[in-house]
Amino acid sequence: MIGYYSRYIKDYAIIVEPLTNALRGKNKREQITWTPECQKAFDTIKGKLIERPVLHTPDYSKQFIIQVESSNTGTGVVLCQRDDKGEHPILYLSRKFIKAELNYCTTEKECLGIIYAILKLHHYLDGQPFKTETDHNALVWLQSNVEKNQRLMC
Repeated sequence: MIGYYSRYIKDYAIIVEPLTNALRGKNKREQITWTPECQKAFDTIKGKLIERPVLHTPDYSKQFIIQVESSNTGTGVVLCQRDDKGEHPILYLSRKFIKAELNYCTTEKECLGIIYAILKLHHYLDGQPFKTETDHNALVWLQSNVEKNQRLMC
């Protein structure tokens, strides 16, 4: 059931990582090892489910903003818009990195998060102005680098 609500919870995949790791490769009848990290993830996600919703509907006359934050294990995305009352989140996305992606450097992980966001949000972004925001300043060079890294530019 919780998977349905993942788009409404910021950094969902990163929060529930201990739970997904504990369940990986298990069938329904197998016992899992419940660690303190699992309990913390469970309590955190349970708390997120009872918080008051703050999501807004998109206004297609305004610019969309994609905010990306990647960690060592996954990436989180916020699609939002700004107006004179402030910033309003529209939806959240997140995902864990697969095994090969865990070997990427920080810049590649941040870039992967941006690519993931654009691909997943194309139905909001097609034909609309949008900008991306990340706290990873090394990605700024992507706009002007003549010898682009193909792994980052795919």
